[in-house]
Amino acid sequence: QVQLVESGGGLVQAGGSLRLSCAASGRTSSSLVMGWFRQAPGKEREFVATISWSGAFTGYEDSVKGRFTIYRNNANNTVLLQMNSLKFEDTAVYYCAAYFASGFSFLRSRDDYPYWGQGTQVTVSS
Repeated sequence: QVQLVESGGGLVQAGGSLRLSCAASGRTSSSLVMGWFRQAPGKEREFVATISWSGAFTGYEDSVKGRFTIYRNNANNTVLLQMNSLKFEDTAVYYCAAYFASGFSFLRSRDDYPYWGQGTQVTVSS
């Protein structure tokens, strides 16, 4: 089992920045791929970004490319999401997620991620 705990959410004005953090514990290993999803009120949970164990491979949802950066620090089993140029439509609960794989695939479906954190709220005021 893997436990994921997010932190770093909050309220920010449009154009501002936030950095989310996700700490993984339990059965972490070099095959753990991690990602971020988000869910706005009344909408489906959607993919945001993903990163391989090594950090060499990443993937992003089109609307966040160039604004968000996912990276990880395996020394403390943490994955981070740096969010810049935030927009009102980025407002959502952000979830950290993970799955085990022998390699990296650009998986965007929530069904591919069996491990989830509890979520952290990001609110962008216009």
